Amino acid sequence: MNKLIEIALKRYGEGPGVENFPWCAIFINEVLKEAGLEMTNSFLARSFLDLGVPTSEPKLGDIVVLWREAPDSWKGHAGFFIAENKDEIFILGGNQDDVVKIKAYPKWQLLGYRTLNA
Repeated sequence: MNKLIEIALKRYGEGPGVENFPWCAIFINEVLKEAGLEMTNSFLARSFLDLGVPTSEPKLGDIVVLWREAPDSWKGHAGFFIAENKDEIFILGGNQDDVVKIKAYPKWQLLGYRTLNA
C-alpha cells in the first residue's frame, strides 16, 4: 500500500476504502501540513473550495478544484496549479493515474482556484 495512504488512514480514519481510495485531497492536506499551512482535514476534493480565498488569476502552487461526473456531484479532484493554456489546466496532484504527477485537465471542469497567500 502506498505510504501516503497509510499515513492518511492513520490520521483521517478508514474513509471510503482502499480499493478506490480518492487520495488527491489527502495529498494536498499532507503537503499543506508539511508547509505549516491551514488544511481541510477532509477526504473530499471539494473541501478546498472553503480554504483560502478564491482567485481568478491563479499562481504557481494555488489550489485547483475540479468537478467529476457532474458539476453538482459531491465528487471532485484537486491539486496544485502549475500552468494553463487556452483549454487546459496543468495540475500537480496525487491520484492522477494513481501517482503524484503533473497532468492536464480541461478548463470546463474547473470549479475554482484558491490561494492561501492572500
